[in-house]
Amino acid sequence: MRTFTSVAAIEAAAGEELGTTDWVQITQERVDRFAELTGDQQWIHVDVERATASSFGGTIAHGYLTLSMLPAFAAELYTIDTGSARLNYGLEKARFPAPVEVGTKIRATPRIKEVRAVPAGTQVLVAWTVEAEGTERPVCVAESITLVLP
Repeated sequence: MRTFTSVAAIEAAAGEELGTTDWVQITQERVDRFAELTGDQQWIHVDVERATASSFGGTIAHGYLTLSMLPAFAAELYTIDTGSARLNYGLEKARFPAPVEVGTKIRATPRIKEVRAVPAGTQVLVAWTVEAEGTERPVCVAESITLVLP
């Protein structure tokens, strides 16, 4: 676990990978709960029988489920303990190059890409690569922005 206690420490880490998380198994229960919470009940995610007959051979996780796991992955590897508050500000980009088949395990590797001063405080841009066990292509690549308030 890495703790950043100042903006200067975050700036000094720009360009660094912050480690790789443990593997997390994506279960059908997790996918079903996400589908229920978001209202995204597309059959490729929740209808095991129909998805098994598809070209995927089974259900796949929502791309946004994978993306929603980034804060938990971050909490496993690093914390920003400076400023009055830290907010999820948004994304520069997010892509899902490969599907996450239910039952597989995923893990993430973040890298501090950029630290920039803005009128509201400091934005920390983190580049994420999420991989699935046994796949060559990443399942998610994203750039998240955290706003550190003074």
